[in-house]
Amino acid sequence: MEPAPSDRLSRRGLFGLFALGLAAGSVGSVRAAAKPRVKLPKPRRVGRLSVEEGLAQRRSVRSYRAGSVTLSELGQLLWAAQGINRPPRLRTAPSAGALYPLELYVVAGRVAELAPGIYRYDAKGHALVERREGDLRRALSAAALGQSWVQDGAAALVFCAAYARITGKYGDRGVRYAHIEAGHAAQNVYLQATALGLGTVVVGAFRDRAVRDLVAAGHRETPLLIMPVGRT
Repeated sequence: MEPAPSDRLSRRGLFGLFALGLAAGSVGSVRAAAKPRVKLPKPRRVGRLSVEEGLAQRRSVRSYRAGSVTLSELGQLLWAAQGINRPPRLRTAPSAGALYPLELYVVAGRVAELAPGIYRYDAKGHALVERREGDLRRALSAAALGQSWVQDGAAALVFCAAYARITGKYGDRGVRYAHIEAGHAAQNVYLQATALGLGTVVVGAFRDRAVRDLVAAGHRETPLLIMPVGRT
């Protein structure tokens, strides 16, 4: 995983990114009124693969078949990353002070029973909240410097950090804690994808502002990594 480049974009670069989305017919509008919610299937807590087998088989995968992933598989990946495992609020990935600074977005293209679009994961309700309509995987790939695997996956997970949630207690060191948490969550996704027979990879090279605007994240959220997911 290479470090992200500068977030500065030329006017020509910004126009190109926007035009690419238009050409693909996929620049969706941000939902301004009621935000549709999609309830996800209840996550499974017993699987076919042991932790040891998952670790042995874990790989970074950049080549995906054209098939869709199911809504249940997507929900399982999201639960592994940031789902609640001990009600009412404790999650699958450890977080300093249980402050949970991460926000998780889905750029969905080929997910059965889910309209293409961008969604925010609501951990408390184990549900998706729609942010934008349309298949924006190609635009996300452009924001990630043209890495083709970002658009080739059936969907992509985008992890963002709301640093203020954790720096209020831990000061500047809270930024480090948020990054540690993102690493825990990403490894959970790797292992869950392996158990489901899916492939994924961590992508760290992208233009921060372009990704943040694309997923309609809050202006104080910082994108940390992208994980495309698909059939292998």
